[in-house]
Amino acid sequence: MTKQVMITTATVTVFAWSVVMVAFGQVAAIATLAPALGLTVHQIVLAARPQSAPASGHRVAAVPDKEGGAP
Repeated sequence: MTKQVMITTATVTVFAWSVVMVAFGQVAAIATLAPALGLTVHQIVLAARPQSAPASGHRVAAVPDKEGGAP
């Protein structure tokens, strides 16, 4: 499944669910869940954008934790 198809499916699912809730008279539920719906749309838009900067490919060495002395 391509990325675009997955994004379209997620978007249609979220908005279809919202329409069904309003159709059944659950406007208060939609008003309560509006921030979550907004965040979902935001995440979908971010996922749809192409990556602007490729990763460098350099790995950073892990730093060991100090043992014994907690501040």
